[in-house]
Amino acid sequence: MKISKHNAEHYIWGEICDGWHLVKGQDLSIIHERMSINTSEVKHYHQNARQFFFVLTGTATLEIGDKEVVLHRHEGIEVLPLIPHQMFNKSNEEVEFLVISQPNSKGDRIVVD
Repeated sequence: MKISKHNAEHYIWGEICDGWHLVKGQDLSIIHERMSINTSEVKHYHQNARQFFFVLTGTATLEIGDKEVVLHRHEGIEVLPLIPHQMFNKSNEEVEFLVISQPNSKGDRIVVD
């Protein structure tokens, strides 16, 4: 069966951002996410999951450890387990990106104060 954000399981995070589960398995998760202007995720890390973030549209800023990486359309970066990270949309347009996690990051997230 074909999957897209139009027929995938949808959820809202951060009150105004969207996520669509494209693949939701134990060993692999692929989520299409949309961040509104001037929004951010909370800083966190994963104990087991490694993640790959890939920007589809717009410009995202990902803080990884103590470095800030700006990702433009069709650019991505991997974040290994135990590395604190936080996604931001500091631009003046929405950002859409894929988050690929192996294994699934559900229940694996530790928020950093």
